[in-house]
Amino acid sequence: MFDFVNRKKRIVQFVLLLAVLPFMFWGVQSYRSESGEGYVAVVDGEEIQRREFEQALRDHQARLRAMFGGNFDNVMLDSYELRDSVLERLIQQRLLFREAVNNGFTVLDSQLVNEISQIPEFQLDNKFSKKQYEAFLRNEGLNPVAFESRVRQELLLQQLLDGYSENTFISDTAVSKVMYLSEVQREISQAQIMPEDFLSQIEPAESDIKDYYDARQSEFFLPERVRVEYLVLSLESLAENEPVSGDAIQNYYDEHQAEFGQPEERKASHILLAVASTAPDDEKQAVRGKAEGILEQVLQRPEQFSEFAENFSDDPGSASRGGDLGFFGRGVMVKAFEDEIFQMQPDEIRGLVETDFGFHIIQLDEIKKAKIADLNEVREQIERKLKMQMVSSVFGEASEDFSNTVYEQSDSLQPAAEKFELTIQQSDWVDKNSTEPAILANEKLLSAIFSDDVLFDKRNTEAIEVMPDTLVSARVLEHREATAQSLSIVRDEIVGRLKKQKAADMAIEEGQAKLESLLAGEDVAIDWGESKQVSYMQPQGLSQEVIRTIFQADVDMLPTYTGGKNPQGGYSLIRITDVIEPEMTDKEKRMNFSHQLQQMITQEEMSSYLGGIRQRYDVTIKRDSY
Repeated sequence: MFDFVNRKKRIVQFVLLLAVLPFMFWGVQSYRSESGEGYVAVVDGEEIQRREFEQALRDHQARLRAMFGGNFDNVMLDSYELRDSVLERLIQQRLLFREAVNNGFTVLDSQLVNEISQIPEFQLDNKFSKKQYEAFLRNEGLNPVAFESRVRQELLLQQLLDGYSENTFISDTAVSKVMYLSEVQREISQAQIMPEDFLSQIEPAESDIKDYYDARQSEFFLPERVRVEYLVLSLESLAENEPVSGDAIQNYYDEHQAEFGQPEERKASHILLAVASTAPDDEKQAVRGKAEGILEQVLQRPEQFSEFAENFSDDPGSASRGGDLGFFGRGVMVKAFEDEIFQMQPDEIRGLVETDFGFHIIQLDEIKKAKIADLNEVREQIERKLKMQMVSSVFGEASEDFSNTVYEQSDSLQPAAEKFELTIQQSDWVDKNSTEPAILANEKLLSAIFSDDVLFDKRNTEAIEVMPDTLVSARVLEHREATAQSLSIVRDEIVGRLKKQKAADMAIEEGQAKLESLLAGEDVAIDWGESKQVSYMQPQGLSQEVIRTIFQADVDMLPTYTGGKNPQGGYSLIRITDVIEPEMTDKEKRMNFSHQLQQMITQEEMSSYLGGIRQRYDVTIKRDSY
């Protein structure tokens, strides 16, 4: 919960994230001055240049490396998912900026000056320093015009979205009802009536089998299929044949030992007395006073830390576990909290530590020391990395040569296989929608495989990039047209479908009949499972649909019964034996809940607003350009 809350701070931070990303190195003027470099998307007539996208991508990759360090998988750095997310942020920033301009928002020069003058990096003796300002920009490779343009646009977007972040309102009645629904519990036990219990009783008639086949013949068509042979040229395939000496491996290990170590981790527990960072001073002081009182008790009885956490902590994610936050390394928790933890000794208790979430009392439970892997453990990893480095600089040239070879000698893949020392692979039958093998499950490649010159003229496909730094060329070995399967071939499949369908119907019918009998007060022999307490916040593995069914049941007289279809196709009978009312008298807890609810509503409104903007403007993404 602690980490979860950290990701859901003030909405304005989300706004600034959208704003900062594309402006980190390129100001507004750079958008309009670039030409002839190609673009990756067009937002309401304005192009997002490839150069801007690539810079934003590099910035994001750098942040990921800094965040995860040696534990980060470099394969993720250039995935399509990551590229899509970066481009989507650029598009959102453009849309928000266009919306702000169209709605007449503006930033006065005096506002800009005031904002820049308060940035901590530009302070000297608690005053704005022009020298400090210019030196910082120079070190970051920025110029004042681009930087000031970036800040101006951040302020512009902040104005646009302040209406969502500052003015969300929720009534006391709504808070009370939502808080009650989130905490009230019902004690239940279940009995499952499953379709499998009825399968042995069912034998479909031949007429039913034929009727099913006649009505759904299209479901039993075998689509047009091919078997292909193919070549894969990738960084990995080229790297396999590169020799690496033992000395090179040893030198890399000696110079990069931090990559092969397990960083120090610490296991801690905390008691959080929550108060918003934006709360009035008198409210903060009241919470601080309460936290200091609890700290005194904890220091007198440190062995009862977990009990204090369960009784007093406002972090529901850890309070139920005695405040336990588990093991974590640096860079996971907020800085003030982390700095304190990594100075402590096991079993030491400190407080109060103030963060944006409130006041913490923390206990260090255990230290897991950093350790360095032995060379033999990481030899293969280092060898692979060195090989990848050796071929990465020539991969572009090799890709072009590979493409030319499969095109110019299009009657066989053998010349390309011999030239690049690759193995020709063969597939099983694949169709236009195949997902296996994954290397062939590329829309552009499958389209090429089923083109006339490849199917009928027996030519190689062009070399197609199916993922970053991975090219594939394929050649058809066998081709089969789409065909209908006869009833005799698919009979067993149809029988299985009919039996499952009828068994599910019988399970539901029996479940509904038993429920009616239970509600009528009749004695029904049912093997109820163990009882458990469930709520909307703690569903205990039940689906939301089942939880809603439980809480819609009339509980004026207990025990009572309800039920419904289960996800496995059968029926769930549910017995409700008790209602556990929540404590609603804690004003501080109520205030925190209200604040969290407001944040959730704000985020929902923000998401809806962004979705609405996307609908109003014309956005075109050039998928093959990034």
